[in-house]
Amino acid sequence: MTDRDDCTDPGGVPFTELDPALLRTRRTSLKWTRYPADVLPLFVAEMDFAVAPVVQQALIDRVLASDTGYLDGPGPLAPAFADFARDRWAWEVPHDHVHLATDVATGIVESLRLFRPAGGRIALPTPVYPSFFEMLDEVPFEVVEVPLEHTPGSAPRAHETPEAQLDLAAIERLFADDPGIDAFLLCSPHNPHGLIHPPDQLAALARLAARYDVFVVSDEIHAPLTHAGRSFTPFAPLAAAAGALSVTTTSASKGWNLAGTKCSMIVAADERANDVLRRLPPEVACRSSILGLHAGVAAFAEGRDWLDGAIAQVEENDRLLADLIRDRLPGVRRTRLGAGYLSWLDLREAGLGDHPGRRILTEARVALSDGAAFGAGGSGHARLNLACAPDTIREAVERIARILPGEARA
Repeated sequence: MTDRDDCTDPGGVPFTELDPALLRTRRTSLKWTRYPADVLPLFVAEMDFAVAPVVQQALIDRVLASDTGYLDGPGPLAPAFADFARDRWAWEVPHDHVHLATDVATGIVESLRLFRPAGGRIALPTPVYPSFFEMLDEVPFEVVEVPLEHTPGSAPRAHETPEAQLDLAAIERLFADDPGIDAFLLCSPHNPHGLIHPPDQLAALARLAARYDVFVVSDEIHAPLTHAGRSFTPFAPLAAAAGALSVTTTSASKGWNLAGTKCSMIVAADERANDVLRRLPPEVACRSSILGLHAGVAAFAEGRDWLDGAIAQVEENDRLLADLIRDRLPGVRRTRLGAGYLSWLDLREAGLGDHPGRRILTEARVALSDGAAFGAGGSGHARLNLACAPDTIREAVERIARILPGEARA
């Protein structure tokens, strides 16, 4: 670890101010209210880090101006996001291709309603973000799980899991089958693995979608959190080049910890998709928050240094977790992160059963996301949130180590 471990979060707040016991007295989101005070909450994807000062000021300014009314479009958010996408990912986004939605879940559901009103079958690469299954209950789709596969030749390091990738052969079989697939929900970067899909795999998926007329929704909410030395590839340009019908749903909410401000974007991959998005009901934009819009503008335009600091701290926390797993959690393996702050843990050899998250919550008083909720391939796993003070991770690992069966600790 570096000296950063002994100082502050990305905005300069001392780590002592991020003690979970203290945060419980100051914050009211479900992360801090769902479980009793003796539980360390490392489950939901919310950061413990303080909101970036530039975003705080943007929200204060809007409230002081009494600017709390309704929206009918993205306004300044479109150019702010387009500039960020160009600078970070070389993605040229026409401003009129950006449309508003309350959050990414709403963007996914409303896109599916618009592009595939009759419903049908939707494919999901699993294990994947559990809320996908919940939001898809709102639309007339049969969910078809397509488990990720191990990347050929990816021998894992000690205490790490093999690398994963999209199973393109299985995806093509599904697309070609009768009755086939009507839509594909891509999680990119992939949650919970923190996997950045390689551009050749994404291009192959785009070609398959075009060939079999499959509508692709790409959830890219974790893309701003791409780690140093890694490159994220947006799906939209590849879809446009292949002639695939696609939209991207995204937001500043994960990168800058703004989930509760409720403003996201649906971005058309090309003009054909944009013609469809123009038919979104006006209420979809109107239900978005004007405070969230201005928070997003500040984040994309002025909050890049804070974001880079957050990524650096998460990378350090990930290295800390790797060391702690090696020294204190025999039988546990972690997936190397390429993006995001959510660590996917394989506990199948740790002696905690098919639902380790439940055991860890009950016996260790640490709340993780139990892997079984992530679909096929998730059993025996759990997801841990790294966007916190290093001491919080140390405490969580020590609590978990104390409940491991004797044979696992031996």
